[in-house]
Amino acid sequence: MLKALVKELELRKDELKGLTIETIYFGGGTPSILSITELQLLIDSVYANYQVTDNPEITLEANPDDLITQRIKELKTTQINRLSIGIQSFFDADLKAMNRAHSAREAKVCLEEATKYFDNITIDLIYGFPDMTTDRWKENLHTAINFGVNHISSYALTVEPKTALADFIRKRKYPPVSEELAEAHFNILMEETAKAGFIHYEISNFGKPGYFSKHNTSYWLGKPYLGIGPSAHSYNGTQRSWNIANNVNYIRSISESKLPQEIENLTQKDRFNEYVMTGLRTMWGISLNTIASEFGEDYKHALLRDAQKFLDQQLIVIAIPPLLEKQSVNTSNNDVVLKTTQKGKFLCDGIASALFKVD
Repeated sequence: MLKALVKELELRKDELKGLTIETIYFGGGTPSILSITELQLLIDSVYANYQVTDNPEITLEANPDDLITQRIKELKTTQINRLSIGIQSFFDADLKAMNRAHSAREAKVCLEEATKYFDNITIDLIYGFPDMTTDRWKENLHTAINFGVNHISSYALTVEPKTALADFIRKRKYPPVSEELAEAHFNILMEETAKAGFIHYEISNFGKPGYFSKHNTSYWLGKPYLGIGPSAHSYNGTQRSWNIANNVNYIRSISESKLPQEIENLTQKDRFNEYVMTGLRTMWGISLNTIASEFGEDYKHALLRDAQKFLDQQLIVIAIPPLLEKQSVNTSNNDVVLKTTQKGKFLCDGIASALFKVD
């Protein structure tokens, strides 16, 4: 597999057309299973085949049970400068429901050690558990904040079929998921992180100044990216591609110098809808000048027309950077953006889908 990953990096070195690599992200599974030598081999392969910025953000995803002290010390000797740790919760009951391998104690021990060696750490937390009180959710947040982490990614609980939690709910050991509870937790999340100095720069992401995820921000701002390995996705601005998921077939194809990809050519409507979805989720919003220049005045006028009901409901506003001011849709030619209000953030994805262009 490692040889195949290295070879795919070599085969695709011309795809980014001379763009400088700003971020490298080890994710999608459990990349922390790789040895330091194996991680270094992949990092060296990126440097050998691509132009890399002087100080790239290099992130490794890991679970708390993978990050014992010795492992953290080893990672510190590499160019990896950011850890993304799947904490999910500091309560054993929640972790059991999610079928997580680590315990609450392991999560805390992991952070105690990781924060000694890494400054740039993000953790994942899940909210909206049916039996999670607001006090317990606040304690989760306060625990994370007190460890001094500078970035939190937090997502609402979703119940996937054939999981332990789905089985618990079916057997009535857990109450069903409540959207009202999830919204209450989301509001607490916004309040508590703001008090602690975090900036809510994307619907699910909160970072202190200087600690936004450069990697994920690239997705939201529509920058090209290259995904290496089975199931990995890539984007070049006009096309999406993805590798086959089967490991054996992936390795066989790469060994024959064939890219095991499927490619989707994005239509103008596809690109518009993606920009609306990603833009509305961020603090930067949807630029009306970008809409006009990239898609045309007709798209801009249709967007403003469709947005009016959400403006009336105070779920979104028209903002004049850097100041946020409510305006009518009959705005000047200066660049302005559509952004969600505090009230509209929880409903962001639904609002975005209502603004999509459809046939």
